[in-house]
Amino acid sequence: MLFIGSPAAAALVITNESFSPVQPLVAGSGQHTVIMIAVIPAGATTFSRTHTLQMQTALADARWNIRITVDGIPAAQQSASGTTAFVNGYLLSYPTTSDVSFTVTLDGIVPSGAETNVTILQLTELDRAGTPVPVGSLTVCAPLIAPSPGTVKSPQVTAATPPAATAAPTRSPGLLPVTCLVASLVAAAVYGYTRVRR
Repeated sequence: MLFIGSPAAAALVITNESFSPVQPLVAGSGQHTVIMIAVIPAGATTFSRTHTLQMQTALADARWNIRITVDGIPAAQQSASGTTAFVNGYLLSYPTTSDVSFTVTLDGIVPSGAETNVTILQLTELDRAGTPVPVGSLTVCAPLIAPSPGTVKSPQVTAATPPAATAAPTRSPGLLPVTCLVASLVAAAVYGYTRVRR
């Protein structure tokens, strides 16, 4: 797992994550990811009510399920689809004495265009004007294994060879009985014709 963030981004801390299938990811395969994040107070409240939390992923056909918990009690839940999802700041804004966290469940397809890493989740805090807050970002990446192109071609080559090899033997046995039958009929006719002549 690779975490990238600015030093002041400790307001969002990943407490647990799971991948199914497990890492490294395989291009073109389905991926189910669950990431739990704690919101650490960085001001008067746990999160600014006028700000927005933007979530992005590189997974294709992504489906989001976001659950917010306050003091161990479910407080809000929302779903989304596509590469981007948003959470309003007021859903995360509580007194600093509150324990606020949220769980992001992502289902999607690992893209084949990536080279080494895939961005599973990127969190960006946006101010009221929609501008990213410099210290409010966090990115979760996972390593990628690209499928080998040579493994797909070899079965096609071997499958094309058997018909040519098996075509010749199937014809020879069929011709032999017909040839023998014709020869027998000719011999019988000649023998009968000879007896009639006598």
